[in-house]
Amino acid sequence: MTMLDDLTTAATWPTAYPPGYAVVDVETTGLARDDRIISAAVYRLDARGNVEDHWYTLVNPERDPGPVWIHGLTSDVLEGAPLFPEVAEEFAARLDGRVLVAHNAIFDWQMIAREYARAARTAPVKQRLCTIALSKELALPLPNHKLESLAAHFGVVQQRAHHALDDARVLAEAFRPSLHAAAAGGVRLPLLECRPLTEWTDSPAAPRIGYQASYRGGSGTWRASRKRPACPHPNPGRYEPDRPLKQGMRVAFSGDTSVDRELLEDRAVEAGLHVATSVSRLTSLLVTNDPDSATSKTVKAKSFGTPVVDEAAFTQLLRDVTPADG
Repeated sequence: MTMLDDLTTAATWPTAYPPGYAVVDVETTGLARDDRIISAAVYRLDARGNVEDHWYTLVNPERDPGPVWIHGLTSDVLEGAPLFPEVAEEFAARLDGRVLVAHNAIFDWQMIAREYARAARTAPVKQRLCTIALSKELALPLPNHKLESLAAHFGVVQQRAHHALDDARVLAEAFRPSLHAAAAGGVRLPLLECRPLTEWTDSPAAPRIGYQASYRGGSGTWRASRKRPACPHPNPGRYEPDRPLKQGMRVAFSGDTSVDRELLEDRAVEAGLHVATSVSRLTSLLVTNDPDSATSKTVKAKSFGTPVVDEAAFTQLLRDVTPADG
């Protein structure tokens, strides 16, 4: 038993902490709205992060498998795998009554929610916990927010990166000491609400050449209506090229994106950024794949001298957002 175990055993375990967790990892055909899950793994943990059991499945996405060079799952491997509706019940049983835990949890949750919506079902998940957000709450001295860095910090050995079962195992082993550190320090867990999709369509608008299908509002699509909480950090000013983003920066988006706009916005919010719906002199950065377009946001960004980056550059910047000034 470690010193941290002694501390959390001797002390009263926080009553506000959840009674159980489902550590999840999914591999997918891509990042866009209409991409599919091709494998999924769940480690069920008790209230203190101890492993109860684990489960893994391949899933036939009924389409090309996407970046095989990343996940290693070819069409031949997936051809005989079950369809998602055939594993939905077992998957749901693994999630039921537990907080979903994942590294960059908004991505895993949205992929899961979409698969259940396609199957005309609802995933039994009420809350999620992102281990990136938790590591920030704990102020862990990580060089970046990659899973491999979190694993190395806790001495967890990763055997097969981008394999759902091994990624889930690694995260479960790193989550337990994180959970105990939070309990010992009286840290409030960064739990967020999970809002399921209630309808789905498989007929999105045709994507532009060079782009994956992206979210577009209007009839035939679904998007949860919600008001985002106010950003808790002050605006540190404009983004400076070749420097990292800082929490509190105001970021606006314009035009089509290859990743769902909502997913990009949620990633920005979870990183501590302020998602702005318009461009003003206070805007720190505009993200657009078409900076020469004549949209109101790009026109205003040019008139105000607001820095502009494309989606790929912004995704890279999100990996290492510096904390707000204390």
